Amino acid sequence: MRIFSSLYDRVMVWSRHRHAPWYLGGLSFAESSFFPIPPDVMLAPMSMAKPQMASWFAALTTATSVLGGLLGYLIGHFAFELIAPLVSTGGHYAEPFAAAQAWFEKWGVWAIFIAGFSPIPYKVFTISAGVLHMALIPFLIASAVGRGARFFLVAALMSWGGERMEATLRAYVDRVGWIMVLLIVLVVLLH
Repeated sequence: MRIFSSLYDRVMVWSRHRHAPWYLGGLSFAESSFFPIPPDVMLAPMSMAKPQMASWFAALTTATSVLGGLLGYLIGHFAFELIAPLVSTGGHYAEPFAAAQAWFEKWGVWAIFIAGFSPIPYKVFTISAGVLHMALIPFLIASAVGRGARFFLVAALMSWGGERMEATLRAYVDRVGWIMVLLIVLVVLLH
């Protein structure tokens, strides 16, 4: 069944849409404070589809992600009571929130840099930084460096691959997609 190749084709069409940068900026902003889908899912195909614009897409993603991180920080700093049920014992984000607090205690501002670069849910760290009253300027600098490093790396790799990578991914996307589904099922069954 070729489900993933049709999805891939649709994503590549969307990545060339004239409003795609607006959607990328909105997704980047939202992901840093409350939304679960990382902006890489748009940044990567957009950078493949328009390699000459990859650096601009990475800069846009970084800037809007840092602004979204600031919103997350403000939520944690001023409105933690509203989200407390999500991070309290048994809440959906209880474990990630506890891990974020431990990271802050151990590494301080470096926790933001690491979370910004890694696939860890960044919003947990932005909100935690606000809850823990982290200094704002170091928070913004670490966010910009960590997020920028990640997004410029993604954009550079995708633009470097360009049309060749797009064609190669198109050829193997169904196999890769079904392998990922099987791995997820195995993880769920074994957990």
